[in-house]
Amino acid sequence: MYMATMATALFMTVGAMAQVKPEAGPGLKQQEQRDTLFSLIVKGGPVMIPLGLCSVVGLAIAVERMIGLSHDRIVPPGFIDGLKQSFGRGDEASVAGAIRFCEESATPVGRIFEAGLLCLPMGPSGVEKAIEDAGSREVNKLKRSVRGLAVVGSVSPLLGLLGTVYGLISVFQSASVGGMGKADVLAKGIYEALVTTAAGLTIAIPVVLVYQYLSSKVDGLVDEMDELGMTFMASCVNARQTQPKG
Repeated sequence: MYMATMATALFMTVGAMAQVKPEAGPGLKQQEQRDTLFSLIVKGGPVMIPLGLCSVVGLAIAVERMIGLSHDRIVPPGFIDGLKQSFGRGDEASVAGAIRFCEESATPVGRIFEAGLLCLPMGPSGVEKAIEDAGSREVNKLKRSVRGLAVVGSVSPLLGLLGTVYGLISVFQSASVGGMGKADVLAKGIYEALVTTAAGLTIAIPVVLVYQYLSSKVDGLVDEMDELGMTFMASCVNARQTQPKG
């Protein structure tokens, strides 16, 4: 509500000044032509520094999580086949070998399967409970790993708005001292003040999109791990139950 009211007031102010703005001369046209990305960043003021840090942090987290959440890092190719070979007939030595195989994989799916294998003596209900608990822990870890993107996506537009507010305070303070006679100068100050808001939104929009994409990817990986875990552990329990008792 407050942001919408401020935006409306800004548009009304700029619109009113556009009606009294004098005809642009050659000097003003040259100044407009010289405005580059770097000059806009400089005009944004000190708030552009934390905004720049947000962009770097957001990019770093996005790249690292894109790699870290790749399918092969969560569910390595050949993992299920290797685990089945380690498990063998389901005797005690085979179960110990399967547990070591899961530990050596050092992956989320390996930790989930390891928890289920450790609870095999407790029967199907114990295995299911162990897989659910381990799965919940791994899900929380995966979701926490992308939470930094949500923070950057939330903070960036707020920093941009803060920079705009500071810029407007400075502009209107100067206008109150020097008078409102030069509308083009006041409009130029407002234009420079809005740079930080534009920068904040420019950073936040792609970061939020990447966050949503990675969150949906985590959900898909979790569903796959849960399905694989329950299917394999059911076969493990059946193998243990059908194993000849000496």
